[in-house]
Amino acid sequence: MTLTLEGVSKRVEGQTHIHRTDLTLQNGTMNVLLGPTLSGKTSLMRLMAGLDQPNTGRILWNGEDVTGQRVQDRKVAMVYQQFINYPSMTVYDNIASPMRISGKSKSEIDAAVRKSAEMMKLTPMLDRKPLELSGGQQQRCALARALVKDAGLVLLDEPLANLDYKLREELRAEIPKIFEEAGSIFVYATTEPEEALLLGGHVATLWEGRVTQFGPTPEVYRHPVDATTARVFSDPPMNFLPFEKRGAALRLDGGREIAAAGALSGLRDGRYMGGFRPNHMELERGHEGDIDFDTRLAVTEITGSETFVHLDHHGERWVGLIHGVRNLKPGQSLTAYLDPAHVYVFAEDGALVAPAAYVEAA
Repeated sequence: MTLTLEGVSKRVEGQTHIHRTDLTLQNGTMNVLLGPTLSGKTSLMRLMAGLDQPNTGRILWNGEDVTGQRVQDRKVAMVYQQFINYPSMTVYDNIASPMRISGKSKSEIDAAVRKSAEMMKLTPMLDRKPLELSGGQQQRCALARALVKDAGLVLLDEPLANLDYKLREELRAEIPKIFEEAGSIFVYATTEPEEALLLGGHVATLWEGRVTQFGPTPEVYRHPVDATTARVFSDPPMNFLPFEKRGAALRLDGGREIAAAGALSGLRDGRYMGGFRPNHMELERGHEGDIDFDTRLAVTEITGSETFVHLDHHGERWVGLIHGVRNLKPGQSLTAYLDPAHVYVFAEDGALVAPAAYVEAA
Protein backbone atom coordinates (compact mmCIF):
# COMPACT_ATOMS: atom_id res chain seq x y z
CA MET A 1 0.00 0.00 0.00
CA THR A 2 1.15 3.54 -0.72
CA LEU A 3 -0.24 6.99 -0.11
CA THR A 4 0.96 9.51 -2.70
CA LEU A 5 0.47 13.26 -2.77
CA GLU A 6 1.11 14.73 -6.22
CA GLY A 7 1.38 18.52 -6.42
CA VAL A 8 -1.10 18.95 -3.58
CA SER A 9 -1.74 22.46 -2.23
CA LYS A 10 -4.37 24.10 -0.05
CA ARG A 11 -5.54 27.70 0.18
CA VAL A 12 -8.13 29.03 2.63
CA GLU A 13 -9.59 32.52 2.20
CA GLY A 14 -6.65 33.60 0.06
CA GLN A 15 -4.01 32.27 2.46
CA THR A 16 -1.80 29.33 1.51
CA HIS A 17 -1.91 26.67 4.22
CA ILE A 18 -0.04 24.02 2.21
CA HIS A 19 2.30 24.88 -0.65
CA ARG A 20 2.67 22.47 -3.58
CA THR A 21 3.69 19.15 -2.02
CA ASP A 22 4.87 15.82 -3.44
CA LEU A 23 5.11 13.01 -0.92
CA THR A 24 4.93 9.20 -0.98
CA LEU A 25 4.37 7.11 2.16
CA GLN A 26 4.89 3.35 2.15
CA ASN A 27 2.96 0.51 3.78
CA GLY A 28 3.98 -0.40 7.34
CA THR A 29 5.96 2.79 7.98
CA MET A 30 5.96 5.40 10.75
CA ASN A 31 6.04 8.87 9.22
CA VAL A 32 6.48 11.88 11.49
CA LEU A 33 5.34 15.37 10.52
CA LEU A 34 7.65 17.67 12.48
CA GLY A 35 7.18 21.41 12.68
CA PRO A 36 6.19 24.30 14.94
CA THR A 37 2.60 25.31 15.57
CA LEU A 38 0.88 26.57 12.37
CA SER A 39 3.51 24.99 10.11
CA GLY A 40 0.83 22.95 8.29
CA LYS A 41 0.90 19.55 10.02
CA THR A 42 -2.83 19.29 10.70
CA SER A 43 -3.72 20.81 7.32
CA LEU A 44 -1.62 18.16 5.58
CA MET A 45 -3.24 15.38 7.65
CA ARG A 46 -6.73 16.61 6.78
CA LEU A 47 -5.84 16.45 3.09
CA MET A 48 -4.49 12.91 3.52
CA ALA A 49 -7.67 11.83 5.30
CA GLY A 50 -10.07 13.42 2.81
CA LEU A 51 -11.53 15.83 5.38
CA ASP A 52 -10.40 18.68 3.11
CA GLN A 53 -9.97 18.77 -0.66
CA PRO A 54 -6.80 20.20 -2.23
CA ASN A 55 -6.93 23.24 -4.51
CA THR A 56 -4.36 21.64 -6.81
CA GLY A 57 -2.93 18.17 -7.28
CA ARG A 58 -4.31 14.77 -6.42
CA ILE A 59 -4.08 12.07 -3.74
CA LEU A 60 -3.48 8.45 -4.72
CA TRP A 61 -4.10 5.36 -2.61
CA ASN A 62 -2.37 2.31 -4.07
CA GLY A 63 -2.28 4.13 -7.40
CA GLU A 64 -6.00 4.93 -7.35
CA ASP A 65 -7.04 8.59 -7.39
CA VAL A 66 -9.08 9.17 -4.21
CA THR A 67 -8.91 12.99 -4.26
CA GLY A 68 -12.68 13.46 -4.35
CA GLN A 69 -13.55 10.44 -2.23
CA ARG A 70 -15.36 11.07 1.06
CA VAL A 71 -13.51 10.34 4.28
CA GLN A 72 -16.29 7.87 5.21
CA ASP A 73 -15.38 5.80 2.15
CA ARG A 74 -11.68 5.60 3.00
CA LYS A 75 -9.98 3.24 5.45
CA VAL A 76 -8.67 6.03 7.65
CA ALA A 77 -8.42 6.33 11.45
CA MET A 78 -7.54 9.53 13.30
CA VAL A 79 -6.48 10.19 16.89
CA TYR A 80 -6.32 13.79 18.04
CA GLN A 81 -4.55 15.68 20.82
CA GLN A 82 -7.96 16.07 22.45
CA PHE A 83 -8.89 12.40 22.72
CA ILE A 84 -12.50 11.60 21.79
CA ASN A 85 -14.42 8.74 23.40
CA TYR A 86 -18.15 8.05 23.80
CA PRO A 87 -18.82 8.83 27.49
CA SER A 88 -21.98 6.69 27.73
CA MET A 89 -20.24 3.56 26.41
CA THR A 90 -17.86 1.22 28.21
CA VAL A 91 -14.25 1.02 27.13
CA TYR A 92 -15.08 -2.28 25.42
CA ASP A 93 -17.90 -0.69 23.41
CA ASN A 94 -15.81 2.37 22.57
CA ILE A 95 -13.10 0.19 21.07
CA ALA A 96 -15.63 -2.05 19.31
CA SER A 97 -17.67 0.80 17.76
CA PRO A 98 -15.88 1.09 14.37
CA MET A 99 -16.04 -2.67 13.84
CA ARG A 100 -19.77 -2.74 14.59
CA ILE A 101 -20.35 0.06 12.09
CA SER A 102 -18.48 -1.92 9.42
CA GLY A 103 -20.62 -5.03 10.11
CA LYS A 104 -18.01 -7.36 11.61
CA SER A 105 -19.17 -10.51 13.38
CA LYS A 106 -19.44 -10.66 17.17
CA SER A 107 -16.52 -13.11 17.43
CA GLU A 108 -14.30 -10.96 15.20
CA ILE A 109 -15.12 -7.89 17.26
CA ASP A 110 -14.44 -9.60 20.58
CA ALA A 111 -11.08 -10.98 19.44
CA ALA A 112 -9.93 -7.64 18.02
CA VAL A 113 -11.08 -5.61 21.03
CA ARG A 114 -9.34 -7.89 23.50
CA LYS A 115 -6.14 -7.94 21.44
CA SER A 116 -5.95 -4.16 21.14
CA ALA A 117 -6.93 -3.69 24.81
CA GLU A 118 -4.09 -6.02 25.81
CA MET A 119 -1.64 -4.06 23.67
CA MET A 120 -2.80 -0.80 25.27
CA LYS A 121 -2.89 -2.27 28.81
CA LEU A 122 -6.63 -1.68 29.08
CA THR A 123 -7.84 -5.25 29.74
CA PRO A 124 -8.78 -4.65 33.41
CA MET A 125 -10.76 -1.55 32.42
CA LEU A 126 -12.97 -2.88 29.61
CA ASP A 127 -16.16 -2.62 31.72
CA ARG A 128 -15.49 0.95 32.86
CA LYS A 129 -16.76 4.18 31.30
CA PRO A 130 -14.17 6.61 29.85
CA LEU A 131 -14.77 9.21 32.58
CA GLU A 132 -13.72 6.61 35.17
CA LEU A 133 -10.27 6.46 33.55
CA SER A 134 -7.23 8.68 33.87
CA GLY A 135 -6.33 10.98 30.98
CA GLY A 136 -3.65 8.57 29.80
CA GLN A 137 -6.03 5.62 29.89
CA GLN A 138 -8.61 7.59 27.91
CA GLN A 139 -6.00 8.32 25.23
CA ARG A 140 -5.08 4.63 25.16
CA CYS A 141 -8.75 3.86 24.57
CA ALA A 142 -8.81 6.22 21.58
CA LEU A 143 -5.61 4.61 20.23
CA ALA A 144 -7.06 1.11 20.68
CA ARG A 145 -10.18 2.14 18.71
CA ALA A 146 -7.93 3.33 15.88
CA LEU A 147 -6.13 -0.01 15.89
CA VAL A 148 -9.24 -2.21 15.57
CA LYS A 149 -10.57 -0.13 12.71
CA ASP A 150 -8.08 -2.00 10.50
CA ALA A 151 -7.37 1.23 8.68
CA GLY A 152 -4.77 1.43 5.95
CA LEU A 153 -3.93 4.97 7.08
CA VAL A 154 -3.70 5.97 10.75
CA LEU A 155 -3.26 9.68 11.50
CA LEU A 156 -2.06 10.71 14.96
CA ASP A 157 -2.25 14.47 15.53
CA GLU A 158 -0.05 15.23 18.57
CA PRO A 159 -1.78 12.39 20.47
CA LEU A 160 0.45 12.57 23.55
CA ALA A 161 0.63 16.34 24.03
CA ASN A 162 -1.87 16.45 26.92
CA LEU A 163 -0.42 13.52 28.87
CA ASP A 164 1.97 13.71 31.80
CA TYR A 165 5.69 13.23 31.22
CA LYS A 166 5.94 9.64 32.49
CA LEU A 167 3.05 8.38 30.38
CA ARG A 168 4.30 10.27 27.30
CA GLU A 169 7.64 8.52 27.63
CA GLU A 170 5.99 5.10 28.00
CA LEU A 171 3.71 5.57 24.99
CA ARG A 172 6.49 7.02 22.82
CA ALA A 173 8.38 3.78 23.34
CA GLU A 174 5.31 1.59 22.85
CA ILE A 175 3.68 3.23 19.82
CA PRO A 176 6.26 2.15 17.18
CA LYS A 177 6.10 -1.45 18.48
CA ILE A 178 2.30 -1.44 18.64
CA PHE A 179 1.81 -0.10 15.16
CA GLU A 180 4.64 -2.05 13.53
CA GLU A 181 2.62 -5.26 13.53
CA ALA A 182 -0.53 -3.54 12.24
CA GLY A 183 1.05 -2.99 8.80
CA SER A 184 -0.71 0.31 8.10
CA ILE A 185 0.75 3.67 7.10
CA PHE A 186 1.14 5.79 10.22
CA VAL A 187 1.46 9.55 10.21
CA TYR A 188 2.33 11.19 13.54
CA ALA A 189 2.38 14.97 13.99
CA THR A 190 4.58 16.58 16.63
CA THR A 191 6.30 19.86 17.44
CA GLU A 192 9.10 18.10 19.32
CA PRO A 193 12.33 17.03 17.56
CA GLU A 194 13.14 14.66 20.44
CA GLU A 195 9.82 12.87 19.92
CA ALA A 196 10.54 12.50 16.19
CA LEU A 197 13.94 10.92 16.98
CA LEU A 198 12.40 8.56 19.54
CA LEU A 199 9.68 7.41 17.12
CA GLY A 200 12.17 6.81 14.28
CA GLY A 201 10.87 5.84 10.86
CA HIS A 202 10.74 8.72 8.38
CA VAL A 203 10.25 12.42 9.05
CA ALA A 204 8.89 15.30 7.00
CA THR A 205 9.95 18.69 8.34
CA LEU A 206 7.43 21.49 7.80
CA TRP A 207 7.85 25.26 7.85
CA GLU A 208 5.10 27.72 6.92
CA GLY A 209 3.15 25.17 4.89
CA ARG A 210 6.15 23.70 3.06
CA VAL A 211 7.70 20.25 3.42
CA THR A 212 11.36 21.23 3.53
CA GLN A 213 12.75 17.66 3.64
CA PHE A 214 11.53 14.07 3.86
CA GLY A 215 13.59 10.97 4.59
CA PRO A 216 14.79 8.54 7.29
CA THR A 217 14.64 10.42 10.59
CA PRO A 218 18.32 10.07 11.62
CA GLU A 219 19.43 11.11 8.12
CA VAL A 220 17.31 14.29 8.12
CA TYR A 221 18.57 15.17 11.61
CA ARG A 222 22.23 14.69 10.67
CA HIS A 223 22.06 16.06 7.12
CA PRO A 224 19.44 18.83 6.92
CA VAL A 225 19.27 20.13 3.35
CA ASP A 226 18.99 23.74 4.47
CA ALA A 227 19.03 26.09 7.45
CA THR A 228 15.23 26.01 7.77
CA THR A 229 15.19 22.22 8.19
CA ALA A 230 18.07 22.46 10.68
CA ARG A 231 16.13 25.11 12.65
CA VAL A 232 12.98 22.95 12.73
CA PHE A 233 14.89 19.82 13.75
CA SER A 234 16.47 21.38 16.83
CA ASP A 235 14.94 22.30 20.19
CA PRO A 236 15.73 25.05 21.01
CA PRO A 237 16.28 26.03 17.36
CA MET A 238 19.77 25.87 15.87
CA ASN A 239 22.01 28.89 16.49
CA PHE A 240 23.49 30.75 13.51
CA LEU A 241 26.67 32.78 12.98
CA PRO A 242 27.34 34.72 9.73
CA PHE A 243 30.99 34.69 8.63
CA GLU A 244 33.20 35.28 5.61
CA LYS A 245 35.94 32.88 4.51
CA ARG A 246 39.10 34.64 3.34
CA GLY A 247 42.10 32.44 2.65
CA ALA A 248 43.05 30.70 5.89
CA ALA A 249 40.86 32.94 8.07
CA LEU A 250 37.21 33.32 8.99
CA ARG A 251 36.02 36.90 9.44
CA LEU A 252 33.09 37.22 11.85
CA ASP A 253 30.60 40.05 12.16
CA GLY A 254 32.23 42.63 14.40
CA GLY A 255 35.53 42.38 12.53
CA ARG A 256 37.12 39.51 14.47
CA GLU A 257 39.20 37.00 12.51
CA ILE A 258 39.91 33.41 13.54
CA ALA A 259 41.81 30.59 11.90
CA ALA A 260 39.77 28.36 9.59
CA ALA A 261 40.25 25.02 11.35
CA GLY A 262 39.32 21.50 10.29
CA ALA A 263 36.68 21.16 7.57
CA LEU A 264 36.16 24.93 7.58
CA SER A 265 39.61 25.39 6.08
CA GLY A 266 38.46 23.64 2.88
CA LEU A 267 35.66 26.14 2.12
CA ARG A 268 35.93 28.37 -0.90
CA ASP A 269 36.28 32.06 -0.17
CA GLY A 270 32.90 33.71 0.30
CA ARG A 271 30.13 34.48 2.76
CA TYR A 272 28.49 31.70 4.75
CA MET A 273 26.33 31.02 7.76
CA GLY A 274 27.54 28.64 10.45
CA GLY A 275 24.96 26.67 12.41
CA PHE A 276 25.31 24.77 15.67
CA ARG A 277 22.85 23.10 18.02
CA PRO A 278 22.40 24.44 21.59
CA ASN A 279 23.76 21.27 23.22
CA HIS A 280 27.11 21.80 21.49
CA MET A 281 27.79 25.13 23.18
CA GLU A 282 29.96 25.05 26.32
CA LEU A 283 30.97 27.54 29.01
CA GLU A 284 34.33 25.81 29.55
CA ARG A 285 36.95 24.97 26.96
CA GLY A 286 36.68 21.29 26.12
CA HIS A 287 39.22 20.96 23.29
CA GLU A 288 42.33 22.84 22.33
CA GLY A 289 40.82 23.89 19.00
CA ASP A 290 37.57 25.28 20.46
CA ILE A 291 36.48 28.70 19.21
CA ASP A 292 35.75 31.20 22.02
CA PHE A 293 33.11 33.91 21.83
CA ASP A 294 32.55 36.89 24.10
CA THR A 295 28.85 37.01 24.92
CA ARG A 296 26.46 38.65 27.36
CA LEU A 297 23.90 36.64 29.31
CA ALA A 298 20.28 37.66 28.77
CA VAL A 299 18.27 34.95 30.56
CA THR A 300 18.82 31.58 32.23
CA GLU A 301 16.31 28.73 32.50
CA ILE A 302 17.10 25.95 34.97
CA THR A 303 15.44 22.64 34.10
CA GLY A 304 16.76 20.74 37.13
CA SER A 305 19.82 18.97 35.78
CA GLU A 306 20.56 21.40 32.94
CA THR A 307 20.55 25.12 32.29
CA PHE A 308 19.45 26.99 29.18
CA VAL A 309 21.54 30.12 28.72
CA HIS A 310 20.28 32.82 26.35
CA LEU A 311 23.25 34.77 25.07
CA ASP A 312 23.79 37.90 22.99
CA HIS A 313 26.74 37.86 20.57
CA HIS A 314 27.01 41.10 18.59
CA GLY A 315 23.25 41.16 18.08
CA GLU A 316 22.92 37.43 17.39
CA ARG A 317 20.76 35.67 20.01
CA TRP A 318 22.03 32.21 20.89
CA VAL A 319 20.74 29.52 23.23
CA GLY A 320 23.07 27.05 24.91
CA LEU A 321 22.06 23.89 26.76
CA ILE A 322 24.61 23.52 29.56
CA HIS A 323 24.92 20.54 31.90
CA GLY A 324 24.35 21.26 35.57
CA VAL A 325 22.76 24.12 37.49
CA ARG A 326 24.69 27.37 37.03
CA ASN A 327 24.53 30.39 39.33
CA LEU A 328 24.56 33.04 36.62
CA LYS A 329 23.21 36.59 36.59
CA PRO A 330 21.54 38.31 33.62
CA GLY A 331 23.78 40.95 32.12
CA GLN A 332 27.08 39.30 33.05
CA SER A 333 29.76 38.62 30.45
CA LEU A 334 30.34 34.99 29.54
CA THR A 335 32.83 33.25 27.28
CA ALA A 336 31.14 30.56 25.19
CA TYR A 337 33.11 27.79 23.50
CA LEU A 338 32.33 25.83 20.37
CA ASP A 339 34.13 22.86 18.80
CA PRO A 340 34.42 23.58 15.02
CA ALA A 341 33.56 19.92 14.41
CA HIS A 342 29.98 20.73 15.50
CA VAL A 343 29.47 23.54 12.97
CA TYR A 344 27.22 23.09 9.94
CA VAL A 345 27.95 25.41 7.02
CA PHE A 346 25.13 26.96 5.01
CA ALA A 347 25.20 29.29 2.00
CA GLU A 348 23.72 32.76 2.37
CA ASP A 349 20.49 31.49 0.80
CA GLY A 350 20.29 28.77 3.48
CA ALA A 351 21.30 25.73 1.39
CA LEU A 352 23.56 23.24 3.13
CA VAL A 353 27.18 23.52 2.01
CA ALA A 354 28.77 21.05 4.45
CA PRO A 355 27.41 19.02 7.37
CA ALA A 356 29.19 19.17 10.71
CA ALA A 357 32.38 17.10 10.78
CA TYR A 358 31.24 15.05 13.80
CA VAL A 359 28.30 13.76 11.73
CA GLU A 360 30.60 12.52 8.97
CA ALA A 361 32.81 10.79 11.53
CA ALA A 362 29.88 9.01 13.25
